[in-house]
Amino acid sequence: MEFRHLRYFLALADELHFGRAAQRLAISQPPLSWNIQQLEQSMGARLFVRNSKSVRLTEAGRAFAPAARALLTQADEAARLARDVQRGVSGMVRVGFVSSMLYRGLPRLLRAHQQNHPGIRIRSFEMNSQSQIVALSHDQIDVGFVHTTQAPSELSRAMFSSEPFVCCLPADHPRTRARRIAPADLQAEVFVMFSREASPDYHERVLSICAAAGFLPDIRHEVRHWLSVVSQVAHGFGVALVPKAVRRAAVAGAVFVPLKEVAVQSQVYCVWRQSDDNAALLALREDISAQAISAGGPGW
Repeated sequence: MEFRHLRYFLALADELHFGRAAQRLAISQPPLSWNIQQLEQSMGARLFVRNSKSVRLTEAGRAFAPAARALLTQADEAARLARDVQRGVSGMVRVGFVSSMLYRGLPRLLRAHQQNHPGIRIRSFEMNSQSQIVALSHDQIDVGFVHTTQAPSELSRAMFSSEPFVCCLPADHPRTRARRIAPADLQAEVFVMFSREASPDYHERVLSICAAAGFLPDIRHEVRHWLSVVSQVAHGFGVALVPKAVRRAAVAGAVFVPLKEVAVQSQVYCVWRQSDDNAALLALREDISAQAISAGGPGW
């Protein structure tokens, strides 16, 4: 049984006349008769009673008609869905992100993209950088936002943002009124640090800032999320060096002061599989690129 057989059957079932059904299908009568015979043989059931004067459905034909119509409708819907996915107006994109992206405009970007592409489903997953690299390699996400520059050759990468680190202090710290703080002024402080296991790149960047100032930080508290870092500082557990965007967390009791003479930047990269032909992903990447450029990023 082929879809062609179903279309021919339904045309004849509607018209109950070989001439009109053939005209509707834009074919001659012999191919129509031949295809109806093929369908009946494949099913092992007679679908029509026909003679020189009339054509009518058998009981089997009447039972088969709604099922045949439903099958063709499903096939048409499946074909339409495939076309929409290829055009990028339907489908799904799975987005991985590090927690700091919550303060770098990702929610706004995804919400705007969803409004402009209502047929696209977006699923988002908070993961550390290394977990995203693994998930991309195993086709568990389609695009990621990571801090690391270490990625397999099969992944493409473009910088999304680059911004300075700032010092996060408890509100009652004596240096909260300073216009800028030199890292060397923090060498006697207790540090709250982003876990090396959760993000080795960030951990190393903070250590490099302190090392360039001539000291190793006294790390007594390690956490796995930036909001936890800022919250620990707000509760007086120590100080921290965090990306400038984290200020948008607006945690009561935490104050952010710019650092002076620090060249190290907090960078986020967008990564995806080079071989991915997902049109919905391409549309999202265009919006990501536009936001990177509008935010003063390097562009793609």
